[in-house]
Amino acid sequence: MSTFWCETAIIAAENGAPQAASGVRLETENGRITSVTPGATPQPGDTKLEGITFPAAANAHSHAFHRVLRGRTHEGRGDFWVWREQMYTSASELTPEKYEKLATAVFAEMVITGFSSVAEFHYVHHQPDGAPYAEAHAMELALARAAMAAGIRLTLLDTLYLAGGIGSPLSPEQTRFGDADVHAWLKRIASLRTAIEATFPADRVSVGAALHSVRAVPEEDLKVVAAQLPTDIPLHIHLSEQPAENQACLEAYGTTPARLLERHGLLTRRLSAVHSTHLTPEDITSLGQAGTTVVMCPTTEADLADGIGPARELSDAGATIALGTDQHAVIDPWVEMRALEHGERLGSGQRGRFTPRELLQAATMGAARSMATPVPGPGIGVGSVCDLMVVDPASTRTAGSRPLQMAFSATASDVTEVIIGGELLASRGVHARLGEPGRLLTEALKELS
Repeated sequence: MSTFWCETAIIAAENGAPQAASGVRLETENGRITSVTPGATPQPGDTKLEGITFPAAANAHSHAFHRVLRGRTHEGRGDFWVWREQMYTSASELTPEKYEKLATAVFAEMVITGFSSVAEFHYVHHQPDGAPYAEAHAMELALARAAMAAGIRLTLLDTLYLAGGIGSPLSPEQTRFGDADVHAWLKRIASLRTAIEATFPADRVSVGAALHSVRAVPEEDLKVVAAQLPTDIPLHIHLSEQPAENQACLEAYGTTPARLLERHGLLTRRLSAVHSTHLTPEDITSLGQAGTTVVMCPTTEADLADGIGPARELSDAGATIALGTDQHAVIDPWVEMRALEHGERLGSGQRGRFTPRELLQAATMGAARSMATPVPGPGIGVGSVCDLMVVDPASTRTAGSRPLQMAFSATASDVTEVIIGGELLASRGVHARLGEPGRLLTEALKELS
């Protein structure tokens, strides 16, 4: 059993809303919280957490290798499609060994910033010529080992990627992403589940599925996925990230990407639609009525000039909003929360589009719906996994902020401790097992151009 005494903690109130409480003592067993006692005094053996203790954040959308591009893609102008060519160059250099080293560093960076879990949208499956590696699932197992080393919970989203665009074959740069056909992918994902379950703890590493996009998965294959993908795993897709994607879909199928998924029964509560930036009013209604999770990645969408998605409208329609870091231009749950609201304000001319509690919900429980691993709720409560992040309330950024309004002042630099499964994994920017993530990233990036 591990015990923690929190100077201040964000706990779950009876109505489920998070609230700040002083002197909160937590008892845990097997990585889960068994008791929450506000107004307590510290006991011998307690780990004292000074500052404000929040539930740790969950990262609902990640491409670990995109971290290579941070600070390297900003010369001149361009758009998403220009950036994509630079991303393909980075993907072409990956090997299982290089990817494990890079992903370990990226996951360590996530941990020190306050993330305890991540949904990794993974499509670099094979060798550059498309041939499988000699070791089955070499790239996938490398990512799983990286997550275990960093101590982060991983939902590995094995991605179906069959076409280079609607009606177009895979390009040479995309060859390693693809499979022979949808049936080969279904067989491979079943084999991957078996391998992961046999090797890693279920509460730490699990397998989900992803469709790269309607650009990359033809309609006939969507029908197969709807009929044959096991229903007990999460399903993600990049949806309507670019106007060009919508236009191509309309020309080919006579409908939008969201309505195409609806046509084949793929709009469900288990679906996470990533970005959803360029939607019609009918799309918003369909996603909301289906109870889907919509994963917004505000710093990436800003970095790539994607646009501002209709997050408030989607939430009002019934969708759950989650947050992810996508291409890792920034890895910081507090900045993602703030950027979601700032985008709404810039687009609408109104303040307070999302309350601070709603932002915390998006960074925790919202993202939890995207994953197959347990993650904490918006407030710390009995039965939750003991995944915590502690924020300094007296930094130059946070001084004077009310605890539940930290989303508008804190950054990852203010995260002082991170606990995952009851284990202290990070303290003041240093990973307990791996040391300084900056050093790890520097070494990993030396091997990539």
